[in-house]
Parts: sequence; C-alpha cells; structure tokens
Amino acid sequence: MTYYDFLNVIFAPLLKMPILWTVIILSFIVSIIIIIITKYTTDQALMKKLKDDIKEYQKQIKELKGNPAKAMEVQKKSMELNMKYMMHSLKPTIITFIPIILIFGWMSSTFAYESVKPNQEFSVSIFFEKNTNGNAEIVVPEEIKIVDSKIKKIENDKAMWALKGNEGEYILEFIYNGEKQQKSILITNSEKYIEPSKKTNGVIKLIQIDYKQRKILNLFGWKLGWLGTYIIFSIIFTMALRKIIKVY
Repeated sequence: MTYYDFLNVIFAPLLKMPILWTVIILSFIVSIIIIIITKYTTDQALMKKLKDDIKEYQKQIKELKGNPAKAMEVQKKSMELNMKYMMHSLKPTIITFIPIILIFGWMSSTFAYESVKPNQEFSVSIFFEKNTNGNAEIVVPEEIKIVDSKIKKIENDKAMWALKGNEGEYILEFIYNGEKQQKSILITNSEKYIEPSKKTNGVIKLIQIDYKQRKILNLFGWKLGWLGTYIIFSIIFTMALRKIIKVY
C-alpha cells in the first residue's frame, strides 16, 4: 500500500463531503496539529518574552524616526531577537515538514483537477524535442473514440488529440518514428483522476492529459483552487488557534 492509498483510507469520510468542506476541514486539522506540536516542542515562556521584546523594539524604532543612528541600533537588536525566535521555531517546523509534504502531495493528486467523465470530450498532448517534425499517431482501446484524426502533424514540437470514451481505466499509446510511449487515463463519474503528466525518455519528452483545473471557492469573483483555498483557511485557523491555545 502506498502512502497515497493509506491517506485515501484515513480521509475516506472526508472524501464523501463536498470538496470545499474537505479542504477546509483538512486545513483545520493540519493547523491544529502544527499549533499543538509547536506548543509542546518549544519553550513558550521564552517565545512569549522574545515576541514581547520584538514588539517593544519595533515601538522604539517608530519613536526614533528623528534619530536614524539610534533607530538603526535598535533595529539591529530587533533583528537579533527575530533570528533567535526563528531558530526556536525551527524544531516544530522540522517535525511537521515531512507529514505536511505528504498530505500536500495527496491533496494535489486528489483535488487539483476535475475528473474526465464518461463520453466527455477531453484532450491529450505530447511534447517533443526541439525542432521535431513529421507526424505522430495515437492508438487507443476500442472503448475510446478519437474525435478528430488518429494521425496528427507535429506543430511547434507538439501534437494534440481530442478523445472521449466509456467509464474505465485505459492505456493510450503514442507512436513517432518507431518510438512508442504510453500513458494511463481514468474516465469516471467519481472525483478521481490519474496524474496528468508523464515525462518520458526519447524524442517524445512529455505526455499530458489536459484536465480542467478544479475551482472550489469563489471569493468575490476570484475563483480559487484547492491550494489557494487551503492557504486562506489555514491562515485564519492558525491565527485563531494561536490565540485560543496561547501559542507564541
């Protein structure tokens, strides 16, 4: 079982919810884990004192606008305390780094794109070495229909096909001048998809399924995907939890 499958099992109840709520809940879970680890792996009394001293120095700097030399001296002290604060914050960052990276990778593989639905037209592109000319061919299973032409002329080192098909997971094969490369595609009514890009060795450098990026939050006309949504709610939750749990 891969870590991706493991997280699918762990977060299975969340995957039954609307994606927006899933991302919000995950941002809360990650935020509270980070806050709790920070609280119990750092000297909070020292962290509070450092933060208070930094604020005091910042206040002094504003009051010393008419005395640049003195302001610079206070600024230096403030920077030294900031560095000390950051060094003490490093331990919880190291502890949480790998788990958060794994969760981010899983979220990217789960929420970034819209899935390809049965009989929905989608496109697949292949990219070649520079100055590649000629024609490329696609070979598909009988459940997949090629909307335009099986053989495509390479233009600007790229060839693209429009396809649609029945529900299922399939292998697409691409042929150029004797070279053959393959890429999997998943067609499903669920919200799953296979990694959109595949790097290859040869004249064909990259195969890409042109999934539509999923937008899950409309913020005053600004449409955000999972990452932008996660960042906004993560900031909100982190600020609130720091005050509630009193973490400095």
